[in-house]
Amino acid sequence: MISCAFRCCLLSLFCLVSLSVHAATLEYTVSGLQGKTERNVLAFLGPAPQTNPERLNFLVSARSKVEHALQALGYYQPIIDLQTQRSEPVWQLEIAVNLGEPVRIRDISIVFLGSAANDEAFTELLGNTNLVSASVLDHGKFEAFRKRVLSLGQQRGYLDAEILQSRVAVRADAGTADIEFTYDSGKRYRFGEVVQNEALLNRELLDALKPFQQGDFFDQVRLREYQNNLQRTGYFSSVIVQPLRLLARQDEVPIEVKLHAANSHSFDVGIGYSTDTEERVSLTWRTPRINRYGHSQVTRLQYSPVNPSGRFTYSIPIYDPLNDVVQLWASTEENEYGDLDSQQDELGIRREIRNGQWIYGYSLRDLNESWEVLGINSNDEYLLLGGSLSGRVQSGSLVDPASGFSQLYTLEAGNEQLGSVVDLLRLTAEFRAVFTPWPRQRFVSRAEFGVVEIANGDRFELAPSLNFFAGGSQSIRGYAYQSLGNEIVVDEGNGRTKTLVVGGDRLVTGSLEYQYYFTDVWRGALFVDGGDAFDEGEFDANYGVGFGVHYITPVGAVRVELANSVSDENPDWYLHLSIGAEF
Repeated sequence: MISCAFRCCLLSLFCLVSLSVHAATLEYTVSGLQGKTERNVLAFLGPAPQTNPERLNFLVSARSKVEHALQALGYYQPIIDLQTQRSEPVWQLEIAVNLGEPVRIRDISIVFLGSAANDEAFTELLGNTNLVSASVLDHGKFEAFRKRVLSLGQQRGYLDAEILQSRVAVRADAGTADIEFTYDSGKRYRFGEVVQNEALLNRELLDALKPFQQGDFFDQVRLREYQNNLQRTGYFSSVIVQPLRLLARQDEVPIEVKLHAANSHSFDVGIGYSTDTEERVSLTWRTPRINRYGHSQVTRLQYSPVNPSGRFTYSIPIYDPLNDVVQLWASTEENEYGDLDSQQDELGIRREIRNGQWIYGYSLRDLNESWEVLGINSNDEYLLLGGSLSGRVQSGSLVDPASGFSQLYTLEAGNEQLGSVVDLLRLTAEFRAVFTPWPRQRFVSRAEFGVVEIANGDRFELAPSLNFFAGGSQSIRGYAYQSLGNEIVVDEGNGRTKTLVVGGDRLVTGSLEYQYYFTDVWRGALFVDGGDAFDEGEFDANYGVGFGVHYITPVGAVRVELANSVSDENPDWYLHLSIGAEF
């Protein structure tokens, strides 16, 4: 039996051997250089050798590596002195360099032949080569220019282009270099017809996604944009768009589109928690492409103690699957508005059109809502014609933008003669802004306004979902979810009364938040929220202040925040948990 002490000795010996295997066998220093020349030499030399054979190879090749590193930057006659101290176990190498005089560019001859000779993009490139007579030769700049020419040619449709001459003639003894470069672009091709490998999508929809027309000059950027548009529809698991050079006719090159259908159905299960809606479980069923006309459907079921809901949405592209879509929907939802419990059933149709930064929409929805107030059960129906306008600009990360501004305006109207229990007009406006004036410091602000007018009828005939409420993680954070609104006093008998929150016909809320980034993914926040949901002429400002910690994830910031209702006589603290981006 091997004793414990012997085993410890073996283990110690093994550790020493392991350390010696990974220890450097040579250390080196470089003197006489600075800046770009020093960085290039160190990059060519690489890390210190770890074994004796590597050490010998390093010593043998050190001089030639230094020479090549300096020649790349125009120094062809350096004086290189190598001094080696062979003291075991780690040798020392000192590399001293005297750069000498650099090679300078004398003559530059750059010629574009073919259609590129009259192409403005190539003319602009020629004026920005970074190659200047009498400047120190830098092979990296010449290679970068060469790649830019090739890339620009492919991007702009010169598919037959070739480099006829590419040479840097160096005379080290004279300290001069001549650059000769000739590029023959040949003819510039145009977009030909689009060839689809499978009839997965209607031809009109396929053409609507194209950012070019047959006969336009070929442009690689627009070709990539076409591929991105097809991918963004969600209809396909993969998309490949490429020119068929060998099938080109005259000056037109056909474009092949290889489409692979996405899964016919997908199911997502989600579990989450928010202090507004409490715990929740959701099931989402998607059919991304029902037929070759691009129809799709999404069915979402969600349970939470506050607002269980279900929604079915059927989408039909009218002209462009990304920019012009009609949605048909049916939904049911329970929700808590102040002291009112509401049951909503809804059918609707909406057309949404995107034009640049703006999204226009118009809709018609039939809302049936039941609720109870003052012991009276109500069940009313509203046929509402609506319109909306929204726009957004932002910069930086999608989930954590450095700056941005979004705006949303909605308008809905109902009429007794056209299916609504009352004549009404409802308008809302929402604004959000993000800006980062200094590194690591970010400001986020938001504001929301609303007004609903009833021409004829009783105020209490307005359903809770058409009234306005405030409070919660997306409103005034010092208050519970939808707990602020117009209040009424109810006589419960025996001299007792009860105050009920029933919502208001006006809404004004705003928020300002300061955020500081401790790291790229952790930040702290200080905020103040204020406003009210009220009936006209009865505004009573409510304020909440608080702080929080945010963690940035790929789907947005996870926010843990504490807020206090400072305007109350007996202020309370509220904990808010939420996830998502500002826009």
